[in-house]
Amino acid sequence: MKHRLALLASVAPAILFAALAPMLAAPISASAQQAAPPPTSPQKASSTVTDSARGVAHPELWPAAKSKGLVDAKIEAFVTGLMAKMSLEDKVGQMIQADISTVTPADLKDYPLGSILAGGDSAPAGGDDRAGPERWAETARAFRAASLAERPGHVAIPILFGIDAVHGNNNVVGATLFPHNSGLGATHEPALIRRIGVATAQETAAAGIDWAFGPTLAVPQDHRWGRTYEGYSEDPEIVRQYASEVVLGLQGQAGAGQALQHGHVAASAKHFLGDGGTTNGIDQGDTEVTEADLIRIHAAGYPAAINAGVMTVMASFSSWQGVKMHGNKSLLTDVLKGRMGFDGFVVGDWNGHGQVPGCTADSCPAAIQAGIDMIMAPNDWKALFTNTVAQVKAGTIPMARIDDAVRRILRVKAKLGLFDATRPFELKDGVIGNAEHRALAREAVRKSLVLLKNNGNVLPLKAKSRVLVVGDAANDIGRQAGGWTLSWQGTGNKNSDFPGATSLYEGIRQAVAAGGGTADLSADGSFTTKPDVAVVVFGELPYAEFQGDIPSLEFQPGDKQDLALLKKLKAQGIPVVAVFLSGRPLWVNPEINASDAFVAAWFPGSEGGGVADVLVGDAQGRPRYDFTGKLSYSWPKTAAQATLNHLRQPYDPLFPFGYGLRYADAKATLVPSLPEVSGVDAAAANIDIYFVKGRNPAPWGFVLRQGASTVPVLGDGTATEVAGALAVKPVDAGGIQGAGRQVSWSGKGEAAIAVTGSTLDLTRQANGALSLQVDYRVDEAPADTVWLASGTGPGTPGALDLTSVLKSAPVGQWQTLKVKLSCFKLAGADLSKVTTPFALSTGGTLRLSLATVRLSADPAGAICPGH
Repeated sequence: MKHRLALLASVAPAILFAALAPMLAAPISASAQQAAPPPTSPQKASSTVTDSARGVAHPELWPAAKSKGLVDAKIEAFVTGLMAKMSLEDKVGQMIQADISTVTPADLKDYPLGSILAGGDSAPAGGDDRAGPERWAETARAFRAASLAERPGHVAIPILFGIDAVHGNNNVVGATLFPHNSGLGATHEPALIRRIGVATAQETAAAGIDWAFGPTLAVPQDHRWGRTYEGYSEDPEIVRQYASEVVLGLQGQAGAGQALQHGHVAASAKHFLGDGGTTNGIDQGDTEVTEADLIRIHAAGYPAAINAGVMTVMASFSSWQGVKMHGNKSLLTDVLKGRMGFDGFVVGDWNGHGQVPGCTADSCPAAIQAGIDMIMAPNDWKALFTNTVAQVKAGTIPMARIDDAVRRILRVKAKLGLFDATRPFELKDGVIGNAEHRALAREAVRKSLVLLKNNGNVLPLKAKSRVLVVGDAANDIGRQAGGWTLSWQGTGNKNSDFPGATSLYEGIRQAVAAGGGTADLSADGSFTTKPDVAVVVFGELPYAEFQGDIPSLEFQPGDKQDLALLKKLKAQGIPVVAVFLSGRPLWVNPEINASDAFVAAWFPGSEGGGVADVLVGDAQGRPRYDFTGKLSYSWPKTAAQATLNHLRQPYDPLFPFGYGLRYADAKATLVPSLPEVSGVDAAAANIDIYFVKGRNPAPWGFVLRQGASTVPVLGDGTATEVAGALAVKPVDAGGIQGAGRQVSWSGKGEAAIAVTGSTLDLTRQANGALSLQVDYRVDEAPADTVWLASGTGPGTPGALDLTSVLKSAPVGQWQTLKVKLSCFKLAGADLSKVTTPFALSTGGTLRLSLATVRLSADPAGAICPGH
């Protein structure tokens, strides 16, 4: 495997493209197999293994490993001495981790917790989730001091503070943000990954945080999975190569000790095990593969991480063969701690223990028995503490299991240097967002870019050109950074939240200006002077777990706004360069056809100048940097190829694993016109956008209802009315002509405007704290009760009283309303069969304009009307 990857990385792209060209000239055929490795089917190779019971692993089949540097006589003696003094309450406390949104330093007086975390939307002291490093360090110090406070009958043990630092210390304003892992996989450079680990650790330690919840060692097998971008590759060998490097970068050399004092933090290999293999790419789903496939594909990175000394491993939300990982003793204890020799501790994921059969968020002996050493209980930690103490006293949980878990936790704390009061990197000047780290991130961006098309040698751009930079993502650092950026889903961010960062537009502007040219920014592609070339920056909106799950790989299904922008520029005779932002390969054949050059830029992070380094040449158009990135994920020919993988047959990609042009290759080749049949039902893929920019993306549409009458609202917004009770007409919104709809109720009976078109199951979205977002303007205040509903249609239970919200809104001013989906559920709505995701009704007079109706993952400002 290693030699095969080395060969792919070294093959000249011209040779790869020569093999690919016949495939690109439709029909795409078996010639694509020539660029793939020998046909070793995982299914066929695993057929010799027969499990005697579903979800039960056989340790003797698994690779052996051994933790390096975690166990030594001095630390074990120290831990033994501590444990001899600890009460049962002290020990159970060490096994529980609470979120800083629900725990205070004062709570540690009564609850001797071993760890705290800051979840994706949790803020440090003061409640500002856009706080700088000083506030984070202040929070860490307060909890640390409380954990070390002396009091009778308690052993003072420093608390361990963990955070999702997954592409840099991405929670802290001003930190360096590296490309997400799918982009780093395209660099095919393990040594680079270690350097990124070092920089991430330093910026995390500088904010007072001890523990990074990374690396993710998933091997994504279905690109519909919303966490695909957290995986380095579809190929387990790349994940294996990267695993040890990132651990050594984060933690330092195994066994060195006092990691924090040297600017390192504890790492957490995650998510054990099989999170990247769930059926249909459903987050937290079931990985229904054989044990041999689980070993060869999904466990590939763990032996390397353990051998490198990884201090913690995080259990997966997902199941294997129907058994939840948080309750799978055969994998957590027999394989991970036994066969793989892992001597650190296993931490659960956010309330993952509560998904184990027979468990709740505040009580789960089964997870502890299975091998979870520290339970991540963000909200219910008090009840969990009380219940667990009682369960140990009752003999439900053996004391030996408690002692084993506590020893592992204290071992890590000691090895990490927590018992040493010195913290030389905490708030150390010149660490967070420093020039060296930003230069490293910029290098990573350059090396991650994959050139898929360059017809007519439009790239590199001549620096002395007039360049039009187009798209609403072009000057948006939050868009280019993706999920897990200051907030969980990466939403709600402004450029001012990223001091020191560079947008893609700004990077291009600087590069062009240095060569004597000009670069203008235009979100909609308009211009006064015709440019020499247009660079269009577009792609996926930021997302994180489960919100990023998609039903097909088609980009913008039923709502091809970016394609229209590309075509508009192309029709004016302007050469078009597409810079595509995404966490995964997507079906973009129409967008590739509408572009002269197409660059897969992934989610590059804070250093947009790295894109300009490669795209913009000198004044004569000679490259300053060449493209070196190669696909670590196969690129689909149709939107239905969600499980495309170069290790699985049949293999028929558009661009194969390992593909990526250099400038010299592009001179001799052309990408022909690609087939534009997606292979899926585009309308079925849109589950969260109901009205935007004057359109109802398929399959959705507005209807007006009054009694038994239902009238569809015409797509162009032409004035529509029903029974004299309700009328709709187009209005301007957001500076765009006809982008809104004004809805007027006459008071002649109860009437509603609703969104219909499909049936949705929104239970997971409700559990994940998503909201129904409505951008609206009150043009005439309501005279009677106004109801907002999301559910099963007319008369649906679960309607919420929106009257006070609308009456208090200033007339004539656009507002944003976000209503938690869980509120509809609490009010009685059946969110498993939603046919009407939005309905607004009243029997009185009301005039209201709508600009946007959609689901939102940003929790900021979300409310429950009437509660």
